[in-house]
Amino acid sequence: MEINRFKVTDVGRFTELDIQLAPTAKHPSNVTVLVGNNGAGKTTLLKSLATSLSWLVARIRTEKGNGNYLAEEDIRNGASSALILIGVVDESHARSSRSDANPEDALFTWGIARGRQGRKAHIHSSLGDVSLLADHYRNELTADDKASLPLIAYYPVERSVLEIPLKIRTKHTFDQLDGYDNSLNRGVDFRRFFEWFREREDSENETGVSDTALAEISEKFGNDSDIWKTLFQLKASSRDRQLTAVRSAIAAFMPGFSNLRVQRKPRLHMAIDKDGVTLNVSQLSQGEKSMMALVGDIARRLAMMNQPLDNPLMGDGIVLIDEVDLHLHPKWQRSLIRQLTETFPNCQFVLTTHSPLVISDAKDVLVYVLDDGELQERNGLYGLDANQVLLEVMDTDIRNSDVQQRLNRLLERLQDGDLDAAKKLFSELSLELPEGHLELAKAALLIRKLELRRA
Repeated sequence: MEINRFKVTDVGRFTELDIQLAPTAKHPSNVTVLVGNNGAGKTTLLKSLATSLSWLVARIRTEKGNGNYLAEEDIRNGASSALILIGVVDESHARSSRSDANPEDALFTWGIARGRQGRKAHIHSSLGDVSLLADHYRNELTADDKASLPLIAYYPVERSVLEIPLKIRTKHTFDQLDGYDNSLNRGVDFRRFFEWFREREDSENETGVSDTALAEISEKFGNDSDIWKTLFQLKASSRDRQLTAVRSAIAAFMPGFSNLRVQRKPRLHMAIDKDGVTLNVSQLSQGEKSMMALVGDIARRLAMMNQPLDNPLMGDGIVLIDEVDLHLHPKWQRSLIRQLTETFPNCQFVLTTHSPLVISDAKDVLVYVLDDGELQERNGLYGLDANQVLLEVMDTDIRNSDVQQRLNRLLERLQDGDLDAAKKLFSELSLELPEGHLELAKAALLIRKLELRRA
């Protein structure tokens, strides 16, 4: 399942905006990235998508379920009403059986409308198609209570990594439909992740061998003993498929990290091995915890909702992430989209970012630049360096504007052959900028060439 296009009318700062999402004929990737300055409307668009999709989640749960509504403050200033239209295509549930049908006929299209109080509304919500699509999934669950469901999740910029609880005070269920719990209104929930992980691991240990028992056997008899090898093989054969999916997803995103687990001694905590050293997860950096929580939550929900699959990470769905680069080291930003598409190949991603590294290192990604309520598609960003993306896409200087102006004047003096003025500017900049500055090194070579020419 994927969103083909959506349209907002008088929502936020947008008068009317019609957006097609990847994959498209020109952009076979399943990733769309929205770029723009603060206040450009990126979050408004993601929230609009989340609002529309909440109705599908609600009606998969119950036939007459209600999703989220537009608030009055979502209506554009000066407008009397607002509308979000979304078109979804689902290959597993054909909208039309005719082979010659118009591509638009294959879309499940529904709209969420809101009128301003005291005004006569000329538009209304239309929810026929969302009920029809939800019916398909409920029929499948009726026929097979383990039938796969699409992941639908929104991770807002306010997402936070909560401290992992030492005690579980409230017992939760983790049935298939619970994969939708808080999926569109809270984002990352490390507390729920820990509770789910602990329950699955307890079940895994009941039918197999725990990590603690294996470690004790290793300490007593060694890893070369027959008893350790037998128990290790028994543990490998009894691995929980859902936990394996989560562990493998985290390992793919975080090289050097492995063996995520719950430890009971000296006190209850979640542990992970980092470059061979065992750490309490709470000891990780904010960026490491953020990455683990985000990836772990996506993998956990996919695992819960795709129980029949040998590899639950192959499940499909729609994932919306606001400021996907939040808290991440540039090295992780650069590989983020590639890892998302490789680890979750059947999920459609709609992302926002302020990082040039995110959008310049992934091929076939559809990038839109938002500016003053308008949308512009940008192509050919793959392989550009970060400075080019900052200048050409994000309309941002690559360095301090005062320094850049003085470097520009230095280059102009050199091009004009004004050696004395160039040497004076060079001397002033050399006192302020760090040794080995690339632009100054180039200028030094040009000054030397000019001096030799004069000589």
